[in-house]
Amino acid sequence: MNIIVKKFGGTSVQNDDARRKAIEHVIYSIKKGYKVAVVVSAIGRKGAPYATDSLLNLVGGAQTNLNTRELDMLVSVGEVISAAVFTEMLKKDGIKATAFTGPDAGFKTNNEYQNAKVLDIDTNSIMHAFKTNDVVVVAGFQGLSEQGHVTTLGRGGSDTSAALLGAALGAKRCDIFTDVSGMMTGDPRLVKKAQFLKEVSYEEVANMAHEGAKVIHPRAVEVAQQAHLPLRIRSTWDSVEEMGTLISDRNLAIKHYRTVTGVAHQIGLTQFTIQAKEYSADRTFDLLATNNLSIDFINISPDKIVFNLDKEETAIAKKLLVEHKIKAQIVDDCAKVSIIGAGIMGTPGITAKMVAALSRENIQILQTTDSYTTIWVLVHGKDLSGAVNALHDVFLIKNK
Repeated sequence: MNIIVKKFGGTSVQNDDARRKAIEHVIYSIKKGYKVAVVVSAIGRKGAPYATDSLLNLVGGAQTNLNTRELDMLVSVGEVISAAVFTEMLKKDGIKATAFTGPDAGFKTNNEYQNAKVLDIDTNSIMHAFKTNDVVVVAGFQGLSEQGHVTTLGRGGSDTSAALLGAALGAKRCDIFTDVSGMMTGDPRLVKKAQFLKEVSYEEVANMAHEGAKVIHPRAVEVAQQAHLPLRIRSTWDSVEEMGTLISDRNLAIKHYRTVTGVAHQIGLTQFTIQAKEYSADRTFDLLATNNLSIDFINISPDKIVFNLDKEETAIAKKLLVEHKIKAQIVDDCAKVSIIGAGIMGTPGITAKMVAALSRENIQILQTTDSYTTIWVLVHGKDLSGAVNALHDVFLIKNK
């Protein structure tokens, strides 16, 4: 049995017109001889009646009195509604289809409500359904806990559901449909000369996603990589024959792999600098961890500790520092800009070229660090546009 997984995000199922375009992609695969497992997100985005944020607003949002188990009961409903509506439209078109919740589809998770981890997928129900149906529509983002309660997988959970399902079913590939035609070398809303990427490796996409690219959740890429499951990022609104960006293993046959694949960014960060004589690194990080604050972009030297927090956690950290009488130099409204590429490792002069490009634009570098595929710099928020375009031009245009 040849199986393909297609995941449709919130904008791809937001109304009848969008769902009609999504169904065209499903029908195309059926005609090509595939059984299709469709994974759907909740209908629409923030503000839509059944979107996750809208459901949370029904119970007071962040001020809700519900516990995490009860919250999962609520927010899982969005994907269930979406699965039923999508299946109804398929059946109206004469397509043999059936709808499953995440638990119906065999997703078994731990008991970590709101951010559950999938432990196993029992595919027997789906495989049995495929005997009499061409399409099985699965509510993404959810599963069943060890205690028998519905759980949700956290933000980006539908992407992860699709990748896990593709791996479990031995699918030929998994298509992630969104409102863009594929991966770009930078965010086209910010990077003036952003270019389409026809093929990219798992590790490059995972790093780009971790560093701010919103096209796919990094966990989904990591799952696909482990299973060697090809992914395609596609637009629901494109032709059924337009294949978007292929994400797969790096082509080791290419002797001179491109150095930099793309530029990514994150906004709304705050930089904290604490002098080591005031408070040691281990005590600082233990204090933050005890208060569930996840730090990013860390530099430690004998005389100081430098780290960053996002906007939501900054207020908590500032209050903690005051309570513990820890003096800190704080820089608000920072942005992290990254260059990502499998060819960075072992290529001399990358950091020098990066620093020179930013210096030409008079952009102050507040902090920098690197790994074997990524180099990060922290800049003031006001310099974000200049920084991403300068780096994109020097690494992806001039030396193309």
